[in-house]
Amino acid sequence: MQLIAMPDQVADAFLHSISNELRTPLVSIQGALSYLQQATQTDATQRALIDNAAEEAARLNRYIGNMLDMARVEAHTLRVAVTPCDVADVLGSALEQLGDQVHDRRVNVDLPSNLGLVPMDFVMMVHVLVHLLDNALKYSAPNTPIDVSVRSRGTDLEISIGDRGIGIPHDDLARVFDKFYRVPRPNDGMGTGLGLAICKGIVEAHGGKIRASNREGGGTLVTVTLPI
Repeated sequence: MQLIAMPDQVADAFLHSISNELRTPLVSIQGALSYLQQATQTDATQRALIDNAAEEAARLNRYIGNMLDMARVEAHTLRVAVTPCDVADVLGSALEQLGDQVHDRRVNVDLPSNLGLVPMDFVMMVHVLVHLLDNALKYSAPNTPIDVSVRSRGTDLEISIGDRGIGIPHDDLARVFDKFYRVPRPNDGMGTGLGLAICKGIVEAHGGKIRASNREGGGTLVTVTLPI
């Protein structure tokens, strides 16, 4: 199959059109399921079917979002609107979006009180942190903490998210940010392998870098470096 190169404006318009075509019916489906979830006259079997359908619709919505984001990265149409941002607000928004996924997990945040505003795209960096925090929560035990550290290193800002999970095999560390690559894990058949690749695309669009390493004592550490 031969790929046809398109100007940025055309590619952007095409992706926007595809996004609308996919998302519009899905929003209607999710709205109908939400209405059914609030219905009082529903037996246990019907309720289970409705809840399962709602979960699958939400998962499909995430997959569509990931595919479109990855298409923008590949087409070089990912645009960042950089403005001075409060890192505490960015992190707080990410944790708020995760909502019930955090549950009663302890999230240790080490954030300097004298850190000034940092230039970044607020929405896109929230998206990156949501994915990294979600991975940390997903691949570590419920009774272990998630550690978030923010540091100013010369002309760079470092945001590190660490867990105490099973870590990443050494041979996979350099590949986890590749498109469609997933580290083989027991009982983990979900996901497209696009999340970390999208995070890499967003971070690099900021002129930054992202890397993964294994923590001393076990677990994974993902570090995002952004130019200040």
